[in-house]
Order: sequence, then structure tokens, then C-alpha cells
Amino acid sequence: MHRFRTCAARLRPLTASQAAQTAGQQRPITAAPSGGARTFQPIRCFSAPVASEPFLNGTSSNYVEEMYFAWLEDPKSVHKSWDVFFRNANAGAPPGSAYQSPLGLASSLASNQLSSLVGAQPNVEKLVEDHLAVQSLIRAYQVTHTHTHTHTHTLTLSVKPCSHFKPATPGFYGLEESDLEKVFRLPTTTFIGGSESALPLKEIIRRLEMAYCQHIGVEFMFINDLEQCQWIRQKFETPDVMKFTLEDKRTLLARMVRSTRWRQRDRDTDGQTDRGEAAGGGQRDQGSGDVKYHLGMYHRRINRVTDRNITLSLVANPSHLEAVDPVVQGKTKAEQFYCGDNDGKRVMSILLHGDAAFAGQGIVYETFHLSDLPSYTTHGTVHVVVNNQIGFTTDPRMARSSPYPTDVARVVNAPIFHVNADDPEAVIYVCKVAAEWRATFHKDVVVDLVCYRRMGHNEMDEPMFTQPLMYKQIKKQKPVLLKYAEKLIAEGAVSRQEYEEEIAKYDKICEEAYARSKDEKILHIKHWLDSPWPGFFTLDGQPKSMTCASTGLTEENLHHIGQVASSVPVEDFTIHGGQSRILKARAEMVRNRTVDWALAEYMAFGSLLKEGIHIRLSGQDVERGTFSHRHHVLHDQNVDKRICIPMNHLSPDQAPYTVCNSSLSEYGVLGFELGFAMASPNALILWEAQFGDFHNTAQCIIDQFICPGQAKWVRQNGIVLLLPHGMEGMGPEHSSARPERFLQMCNDDPDVMPDFAVRQLYDCNWIVVNSSCPGNYFHVLRRQILLPFRKPLIVFTPKSLLRHPEARASFDQMLPGTHFQRLIPDEGPVSQRPEDVRRLIFCTGKVYYELTKERRSRGLDATVAIARIEQLSPFPFDLVKAESERFCNADLVWCQEEHKNQGYYDYVKPRIRTTIQRAKPVWYAGRGPAAAPATGNKNTHLVELRRFLDTAFDLEAFRDQV
Repeated sequence: MHRFRTCAARLRPLTASQAAQTAGQQRPITAAPSGGARTFQPIRCFSAPVASEPFLNGTSSNYVEEMYFAWLEDPKSVHKSWDVFFRNANAGAPPGSAYQSPLGLASSLASNQLSSLVGAQPNVEKLVEDHLAVQSLIRAYQVTHTHTHTHTHTLTLSVKPCSHFKPATPGFYGLEESDLEKVFRLPTTTFIGGSESALPLKEIIRRLEMAYCQHIGVEFMFINDLEQCQWIRQKFETPDVMKFTLEDKRTLLARMVRSTRWRQRDRDTDGQTDRGEAAGGGQRDQGSGDVKYHLGMYHRRINRVTDRNITLSLVANPSHLEAVDPVVQGKTKAEQFYCGDNDGKRVMSILLHGDAAFAGQGIVYETFHLSDLPSYTTHGTVHVVVNNQIGFTTDPRMARSSPYPTDVARVVNAPIFHVNADDPEAVIYVCKVAAEWRATFHKDVVVDLVCYRRMGHNEMDEPMFTQPLMYKQIKKQKPVLLKYAEKLIAEGAVSRQEYEEEIAKYDKICEEAYARSKDEKILHIKHWLDSPWPGFFTLDGQPKSMTCASTGLTEENLHHIGQVASSVPVEDFTIHGGQSRILKARAEMVRNRTVDWALAEYMAFGSLLKEGIHIRLSGQDVERGTFSHRHHVLHDQNVDKRICIPMNHLSPDQAPYTVCNSSLSEYGVLGFELGFAMASPNALILWEAQFGDFHNTAQCIIDQFICPGQAKWVRQNGIVLLLPHGMEGMGPEHSSARPERFLQMCNDDPDVMPDFAVRQLYDCNWIVVNSSCPGNYFHVLRRQILLPFRKPLIVFTPKSLLRHPEARASFDQMLPGTHFQRLIPDEGPVSQRPEDVRRLIFCTGKVYYELTKERRSRGLDATVAIARIEQLSPFPFDLVKAESERFCNADLVWCQEEHKNQGYYDYVKPRIRTTIQRAKPVWYAGRGPAAAPATGNKNTHLVELRRFLDTAFDLEAFRDQV
């Protein structure tokens, strides 16, 4: 047996669940025949399909399997000898004793055919065993050898060896050296034979080695689809499948010259550009900027093969590795949506990963899990992992528990192609296969480029501190361009002179481009935009006016939308009884010309849809609403999966409304919706958290993309975050949307009275709103689209106010000429004699209703004024000033239900003091400082509520704070 190569790994027995996932129709058997005294590894699973044709075509492993399956269904369907054999095997007969020759079978035709391929063998049991052993050997190469014992590592030092895979030889499967020359029929689950159906064992092994033990390793046998597995086998097993023409090789060399020389010149001519300094002068546009390799790009080029334009878009990305993954997916989905690409045949995404980040960042898993969801699929993504076998200074053995960084992709049955990046032809072939896979099956695929990082983490890093042996080897490695050039020169594909001329030609191109760049004194940020919005910022060639039209609607329009919101516009559709009551209540509100929170949202959405604005609302449970208030999707109670979305029945020429429950992900889904909002300014894209504090796990998207997006990349975005917020005595987990975090990140200066109105909105990094009135919520949603620019909008939405009888708005507050109110002044009895008002309480959100209730109970309606700040950022300095001056004799109080170190107090206090020029103190009424957002004890909650309400209406309590 010494002549057998031992590149194979031990084939691990399949569990029942694994067996069910292997290709083809598969059935386990409890025992398998063995011959003589040899030991035999039991076969756990067959992969050949059952055939109904007669068993007259010679013995092969497939043939035996077919008989076995037929026997399971009907023992009489096979010859008596096979019936006896299978009965003995299933009964647990000892090795070598399952086969028995029945009387009258001495010279049957079947016996002659059974031995026709491998010579005369009286022992049919050995024949069966040998064929099954060959199939097991082939399967071993397909399952484990293809990625555990390939030459995919660019370095001889393996930093994450697969030591748990033990070598397995053909002898492991009961095959002997004498079997090498025997001819075996090939199963249908391999393509190594090409046009041949049978091969000698030694040729079978050679072809398996060529297919699976070279520079490409393929992980695919976990895929539970026979067609897909067969497709991959054909791409890698077919003899001589990876052939390159002379022209292909020369073109590949030219492309390598360009990429290699570009990076070399980048280091030589501008060594500091990686840290943010760009050649060519200053930056014309405002913004903090970012290092240049974080910036996006938008480029249109001609495809010389099809003679058609291809648009390439590189999404701007931060140093938070993999955070951009869902953003790219969302942007891709939007581009597909807007061009009607329902199958992903016109728009696709390619994600470039690092190996350590791919294995270590949970957002990779979240993004993969969006890949096949109806409202999130982009119909397949090509993932390219640049596997330099190190994470900054951390070895893979310290950075991951899995053998490969790409193992996370197995969760969605994505094939994984490992390739030695020092073999350019193998890389190109694998990339072509990946592209074909995506085009054929519209599913994700991973290309794992196994390579190394020559310079360490960056040009200034010293990797020898932590990886001395690895970098000793790297220093000895020839650059891949030089390796490939020498290979082609040796083959005669190019001459050394042609190679040197190619380098000189490209160097000249770079020199000329660099010289031209010096004449460009100003860097235009528009060159770095990944999704320009042509025509949006101008009107008839001129900049848009910095104004915002009224966001109100006509009475007729409000009634029409209200009628749709309270009906089922589909015949023979049975809805839930509870929904019937909700629709009736909506119809009653429409008759009374009032709206609650849900109906106000319906009015805003419906009106924008009628105006041609696409709306997409996603998040956990948004179709119904976490608090059962929305019900935008109706489900037929008698027909499975039959739904109705009334908002898509507003008018024949309306824009589509997309409302979709998301996976249980915040990080991934918010990133996806952010990317979707990038594609077009003429759409309202909203993400709603199930509870406001769930944005915690999406904080990276907020911190890196939403908050500083325009400052870093001069990139406007109009995404809306709906964050349910309110202290309802339900515990700390779902009470607070953490408004203090959003307010802390606002860029307005608390010590400066700014210009007002639309200009103030234009200068802010985002808009933060806590509306207490449904009518105001209606206006702010419409204003988000009618503004002449785009800013992220953060809305702290209510919970108990969704059904509060006083949280209603009249149609009069939504008619033409009305606007969003940044501050709602007190127009009650206090407006009769404002000079007699002794206390002016500023507040925001739900606490307003608790304050008004307390004021009534104390009989203070004429002496205590309550003003609601609806827009917290940008802060309404002008309106706060007007209220303070109107109640000039009043003490000023800020009241909130949140704890003092949370909520809004630290944000509003210095701004109120700037407004009044620090003429008065600003007293605080609210809960004291705390670590948790809220108490979990209902009684404690009520005690805290009573305490701060007493403080709000007790002047002496204010003075005690001094």
C-alpha cells in the first residue's frame, strides 16, 4: 500500500441529519458487506437516485444501491440471491457471511454480468464491497480532501492547520494495491470520467487528485440540493476544465501589472495618503473627511465584450470592519427595485472581506441571514475573502474556533471556494465559477483568497514583533506578479521584453495622471460619492430654495385615505374580528374628522404614495405593529398566506408601499435600510425598532453612518428611525430609547443662537423629534420628503399614547397651510393673562399628558403654562424665546419622566439658558440620577411619578434644589 498517496482525510461517519442533507435521494443502511478478513468502514449513506429500469446494465455501486432501494420497497423485486444478501446484512451478519449462493444460480446470466467489469470473481460480496469502496473514496475527495489537503496555502507555514483530519488511503476503504489496475464503473455523482463511464482505480485516484488536491479547494457537499452539487462537481471534476488560452494569459498578466504597479506607485509617491492626506490640494466641500480608502466611488465604464455601460459603485465604509455589509445589500436591493430587476439579473453586489473580520464579526452572520428573505434578498452576493492568515497581530488560532474563516457561510448553503492566491489562473477560474453560480442559482457564494500581507498591517507596521516565522517566510516569497511573469515566459506565452514593456507602458500612464492631478488644486468630493442624486439639489438648473411648503392636505384627500385605511379593498377576504373592530373605529374617527397616531401615520404614508413617493417600512413586527396599532397587512383568516395591503389600493398611479417584518436583527436590518435609502432621495425609508432601546445593537450603524454621514462623506440620507419610548412602569428593558445618546451626538452649539427655520435644519447632522400629537407626527413625516435636502430623522414614538383618548388630532390641524410645529405653545387659559402665570414648564412627549392631568387636579390651569418642545434638535431657540418672553413673570422648569442623567435635561438646559441670556435659573423636575433606565417595580414607578409631579408644581421644591 506504500504506493498510494495519503493526501486524503478520514471520512467522518455521517449522522442521520447529515445524511439527509447529502445530494440525491439517500437512505441509510444498517450494515454493508465485507469480504474475507478485511475490515470495512460501514457506509452510512447512499447518494445515487433510485431507478426503475431493469437491473441488466452491469454491476456498479449505483446499480447495487438501486437494487437495495428496490428491495426495501419490495423484496421480491430483486433476485433471490440479493434478497438473501440484504436480509443477512440488515440482520447484522458478520463480515464475509452475508452472501449465500442460492440453488440453481451456478451459471446465471446475472453472475456473468456482475463480474464483467472486474474480471471473474466468484465472491459477489467482494465485488459489491469494492464498488462501494470506490464510491466512498470518491466521496471522501468531494467532502474532505478538496479543502483539507489541497495546496491552497501560499505559505508552507499553516497558521490554522486542520490537524483533526487524519490521512485516509484507499486501503482505509478495503481496497488493495492489486485493485489499482481494475476497472470500476463511475457513479453518476462524479464527472472525473469525462466521456468515459469506467476507469482503472489508479486513474480514478489521479483524476481526483487533479480535481481536488491542487490549488483550489471546494466546500460544497453540505449543500442539500442535488442539482447544485452536480453543477459544482462538473465545474471542478471535468478533465482539463481549467484551460486558459494564450490571449487569456496575456490579458491576465496585463491586469496584474496594473493592480500591482498602481499600489506600488501609491506607496512610493504618496506614502501618507492612507492616513487621510490626498494629493492635489484641499477639499472644496465641507465635511470632516475620511481616509481615502474609506471613501465611496461611482464610475461608469464600457464593457468591451458587450459594448454596454456598466456602473460601478463603491460604498463608503468606516474602519468598523464588516459594518458596511448590510449597507451594500440594502443599496443593491434599492437599485434592483427602482429598475424593476426582480431577479437580480441587472444589479448585483460584491462584498470584499478580511478573514479575521469575516470570522469574528457577528454582522456577517446577520447579513447572510438576510440573503434569502423575500423583502431583503439581492438574489445572490459574491463574497471575496482576502485571507491573509492574520488579524492585525493575532494568529487565526487565537481568533477563531473554526478551521476556516469562511465557515459562517455554510449556514446558508453557500459554496466556498478556497484558492491559492499565488496562482492567478486558479483565482480567475474560481471567480468565473462564482459569477456563474450567482447567475445560475441567484444565491450567495464565497471565494476565499488564501494569501499573505507582505507589509504587515500597514507600511509602517513591524509584523516581526508577533509573527516572526511567518514574516521570515514572506520575505522569501517572490511577488505573485513576478512568479506569474516567469511562468508565462517559461511557457513562451510572453517574452521578457514584452513583460517589461507592459510595465513601462502602465508606469507612463500613471506618471501622466499624477502630473495632471497637480493641476487640480481643489479635490471635489463629488468624485467620491457612491450614489450621486442627479437633479435633486437643483430645480431648472438652479439651486433649490431653502424653504419648505405646507405639509397639509385637502379635506378630500384626508377623507379618501381614511376610507381606505378603514376598509378591506379585496372581495371575499375574511379578516380577524379584532381587526374588524379596529377598522370600524378608524371609520368613526374619519367621520368625526380626527386621527389617532396610527391613522395619522396612514394619512402621511398614503398621501406621499399618491404623490409618487415610494415608502418602505421595515423592522420586527412592523406589519401589525408591536403594539397592535398599525395593521397595514391584513391576513385572510380562511386562506393560508393570502394577504391584503390596503395602502397599495389608494390610486391606480400611486407609488408602491413596501411593509415587511424583518428578521430578529437590528444591526443588519438598520444597515440594510440605510443602504436602501442611499439609492434615491425620492423615497421614504423607515426602520422601526420593536422597542426603542433595541437600537443598542445597531449602534455601530448609527455612530458610523447615520450620525456623521454628511460630515465624513458629504453624503445626505433621509432614513427615518422610529423608536418607541416611554416610562410605563414595565421595567428597564423596554422603557427608554436612550434619547440622551442621540442628543449628545447633535452638532448644534448650545451657546450660540443660530439662524432659524429651514437653514437650521440644513446645518444639523440629524433631526430629533418627540411628538406628543398625532397631527405633528403626520407633518414631520411629510416634511421629511418635502424638504429640499435630506437629513436622518429620529422619532421617539409613543406606546401608551397610541390609544390615549387625549392623543388625538383634528383634520383642521392637517389642512393646507398647516406645518409641523417645532414647539406647541400653551393656548389654554394661561393665554388670557400671561403676566399672571407663575410657572412655565417645558417638556416633551408623553409626560405632557401627565402634567396636564395633574394641573387640572390642582386647579392651576390659569397660573401654570406647559409648552411642548416637539423638535429637540435642531433646538427651537426662537420659539422657546417667544414663550419665555410671553410668560415673563414665570419661573422656568424643565420636566421629564426620565432620570436626570438620562433623557433631555443635559441637552435642553444650556440651550434654554442661552435663549434667555441666563436671566433666570432653569429648574429640574423629574426622576433622580440612576444607572438603569427604569425601575422594574410598578409601585416604585408610581412613587417616582408622584414625586416629580409634586416637584413640577411646587415652587418651594425648586428652591430646595439650589
